[in-house]
Amino acid sequence: MSFPTTSEGPSEEAAAAWESTRERHARITWSLIAEPSDAVAMLACAVLGPVDALELARHGSGPDLLRALGGQLPTQASDPGAGNPPARAARALARWRARLTPHGLDEALADAERRGLRIITPLDSEWPRALDDLQESRPHCLWVQGPGRLDQLVSGRSAALVGSRASTPYGEDTAGSFAAAFAASGGTVVSGGAYGIDAAAHRGALATDAGATIAVLAGGLDRLYPRGNTELLERIRERHLLLSETPPGTAPTRWRFLARNRLIAALSQASIVVEASWRSGALSTARLADQLSRPVGAVPGPVTSAASAGCHRLIRERGAVLITEPADLLDLLPGGPAAGEGSRAVQDELDLLRPSDRRVLDAVPPRSTITPARLADEIGFTADEVDSALARLGLLGLVERTSQRVRRAAPSS
Repeated sequence: MSFPTTSEGPSEEAAAAWESTRERHARITWSLIAEPSDAVAMLACAVLGPVDALELARHGSGPDLLRALGGQLPTQASDPGAGNPPARAARALARWRARLTPHGLDEALADAERRGLRIITPLDSEWPRALDDLQESRPHCLWVQGPGRLDQLVSGRSAALVGSRASTPYGEDTAGSFAAAFAASGGTVVSGGAYGIDAAAHRGALATDAGATIAVLAGGLDRLYPRGNTELLERIRERHLLLSETPPGTAPTRWRFLARNRLIAALSQASIVVEASWRSGALSTARLADQLSRPVGAVPGPVTSAASAGCHRLIRERGAVLITEPADLLDLLPGGPAAGEGSRAVQDELDLLRPSDRRVLDAVPPRSTITPARLADEIGFTADEVDSALARLGLLGLVERTSQRVRRAAPSS
């Protein structure tokens, strides 16, 4: 590429546009050559900038990379050479260069245009600033497909509903109903498009015309996975949004699923684990959300259900908020429930009575009348104590006094 010039030399606007294009192309190239879990690549881009980091990846040496990063590389449990930074630097360069091809970027851009994919980078207005909370693990770019605008979908109410693939009817029904209620309130349901709880959450959100849902996939958007959810993912793509940080042609793998979970956590204002076994991968989403200072909730299940053991573990060991209804989810979000959105579990007004008032009310026959004097005799109160209690119960609409007798008020319809 040549530098844009005018008759008087390059303008500031042209120079800025040129630098922006270089950075955009560098970020897309990094998504082509580095895994989402490649902490060395992410650190190199954070320290050097994606353009200079890519130049070093093309032409630099292991010692060059090590010096540029201050002599230390981020530790990764999966790296067998974690204690040997020079060797790790050399391996990083080798794996990046193995994927660098002369026309890789041009082919990727053409393929994205042919498939109707958008590529969003931190330079674009559609980039959601919530992802910046990931800091050095922020994705290089995002590949998205669908009519929804990502920044708008997650700038209002957004919540992750996640859980096990091996779900129970109880978990699926809960995820679907919670997602439908949240979407009906105008919220965006974020999940991973997988079998089980993820799919139930997406379906619940799609069941309403309000709100939206985002499926964050671990592989390229050219191969919708799992195949059994293809129809569901196509509906999400038609109405809302699919996204991935990996380019087309990338197969979903275990480590990409785990890396994908940090995006689900970051794009959501709160994360709810609906149903998860003791070692479910959904628990990593909760852990990552907690690291990002996002609220975490968990839905309880039967104490005998192994499918909910992970949820109970979150509540017991990680301090997750107990979630039993959609209103609990709304309470976790900034600002809480909107006006008029209350809990469906209405507290029994009888629980608010004083013990003395409750004792008087219990002594009033359910289907006949009684005199205050008789009430006082039966419960051992004075006449004044009974009169005061009846007055308070009358204000609450629980009893009615006619002449010299008292009866229970008829229940309101």
